[in-house]
Amino acid sequence: MKSILGIDVGGRGAIAVLSPAGELRELFDMPVLADGPAGRKAVNAPLLASLVWKSHAGHAFVEFVGARPGEGAVGAFAFGRARGVIEGALGAAGIPATFLTPPTWKRAVGIAPGKVGAKDAARSEAIRRWPDKADLFARVKDDGRAEAALIAVAGLLRIGAITGGEDGR
Repeated sequence: MKSILGIDVGGRGAIAVLSPAGELRELFDMPVLADGPAGRKAVNAPLLASLVWKSHAGHAFVEFVGARPGEGAVGAFAFGRARGVIEGALGAAGIPATFLTPPTWKRAVGIAPGKVGAKDAARSEAIRRWPDKADLFARVKDDGRAEAALIAVAGLLRIGAITGGEDGR
């Protein structure tokens, strides 16, 4: 089996490349430029396509996102655009994608769904799983990296490519 991508959508998201056994091979912050409307950050399609293409992945697991409660139209459109750019890059590279809702992937890797503390819980779980790469998840703003890697793990668990390990996670 080829490598697997885990993608956390959005301007603070990331792309993780895992081996079929769940080994973290590479991790990239989402390629964004402040070239959107009014200087807003937007996912840069050519940069993303380059990362996706170079990964030689066989499958991608992507966080399923939609409009969020209380979000304005401009923010919702930007988030939707990011998802569309990701789908387009994966499609052009011929990489099939499976979308996982946040509660689904979080439950699979042992993180309680919900907002309070979820970002730090993701970073903590990523450090637990890959202690030799803890520096990749050290900063508060590295939550997107942790989530991307864990989305890939949830995908691998879902297809039975890896097992949860001794502690069930």
